[in-house]
Amino acid sequence: MNYSGVAEPNVLTYAPKHYICRRASEPLELDGRLDKPFWANAPWTDEFVDIEGDLKPKPGKRTRVKMLWDDEYFYFGAELMEDQIWATLTERDSVIFYDNDFEIFIDPDGDSHRYYEFEINALNTVWDLLLVKPYRDGGPPVDAWDIAGLRTAVHIEGELNNPQAANRSWSVEAAMPWKSLMECAGGGKRPRSGQFWRVNFSRVEWRAEVRNGRYEKVINPDTGKPYPEDNWVWSPMGLVNMHYPELWGYVVFGGGEDTESFALPADELVKWDLRRLYYRQRNYFVQFGRFSADAASLMGEDRWTIEPHIQTTGRLFQISAPSAAGDGTYYIREDGLLWKE
Repeated sequence: MNYSGVAEPNVLTYAPKHYICRRASEPLELDGRLDKPFWANAPWTDEFVDIEGDLKPKPGKRTRVKMLWDDEYFYFGAELMEDQIWATLTERDSVIFYDNDFEIFIDPDGDSHRYYEFEINALNTVWDLLLVKPYRDGGPPVDAWDIAGLRTAVHIEGELNNPQAANRSWSVEAAMPWKSLMECAGGGKRPRSGQFWRVNFSRVEWRAEVRNGRYEKVINPDTGKPYPEDNWVWSPMGLVNMHYPELWGYVVFGGGEDTESFALPADELVKWDLRRLYYRQRNYFVQFGRFSADAASLMGEDRWTIEPHIQTTGRLFQISAPSAAGDGTYYIREDGLLWKE
């Protein structure tokens, strides 16, 4: 493998968002609306921020999400405030983010490999795919993979593709069956009450203007191409790249009083420190043509929660550290896979 550098996110404190996902009390009849009894007991997430977090201004249009679960489905409801409601793509598995869209990312076991991406536009056109591993690690997307049994709906407060309409928002409902999502879950099982999965959401927003009675992307006269899209997310990434699953939020599956709060487990900080060393080890290789066996040279003067052990060969490395509870050891290797033994 030809190793490339890996951007180290601009994250001063490791603090992804979290959400307590309550149990659904009734079946969902999908129509895209979120103002019905099914969603009444589900809290909203925090409003979305720029993908880089506090480095950029807050979005000018509100986005927020609700989640619920039961024995059959993982449910999502998203509200996107919007005065320009448009979409063009109608074929499943098109590159949906070429339109304004809403996106869901799910890593069931938190190892940053084998995770899901879902995108939908205001036409209710879907792109769902499986990532074997992040692009930074050479991971290919599996476009042919589908969320079997997926159900979706879109509701529009206004009128699609009509600049003359009094547009207010569009909303999305998605019901994803566990029987499909379990494929990449630990033990091939759906979550239990009290467990968490890593999840994040993204909203892609293009600059648009009205030309000849229709919405068109605004062209940058210096490049002849559309201006770059905005990326607004639930849990900020610290860089313009959604494919860092270790930075996604924590969705805790509730079901009782003991799951109405969440404190970041100490082992998550151990795993984060191993991630930081993985970034630096990959960048060290780009600079020197080899991996470093000297932990101190990688750690520098920064603060750490671990005392790592590093093993290297010519083109491979493995870094390990004990779990915070002392009940095992965490490992990370050159392609970013993280596991516990």
